[in-house]
Amino acid sequence: MKTAVSIPDDVFRKAEHLARRMKKSRSELFSNALSEYLARHASDQVTNAMDEVCEDIGVEANNFTPAAARRVLKNVEW
Repeated sequence: MKTAVSIPDDVFRKAEHLARRMKKSRSELFSNALSEYLARHASDQVTNAMDEVCEDIGVEANNFTPAAARRVLKNVEW
């Protein structure tokens, strides 16, 4: 899908430079960057992944740990 966005000139120049260095198109660079940003801000997915790991290794659930983890994760910028 094509879309138009406005970004500051200095960010554009840095993106251009990085895209050339990585031998990628700007579109690919921007798409990868946005995908990474979205993944970092999907806290439910991170929590679910952590829950699956705990289940796989046999960590027992208790009332304190999930509540404490949620309080901490709410204040973390992904």
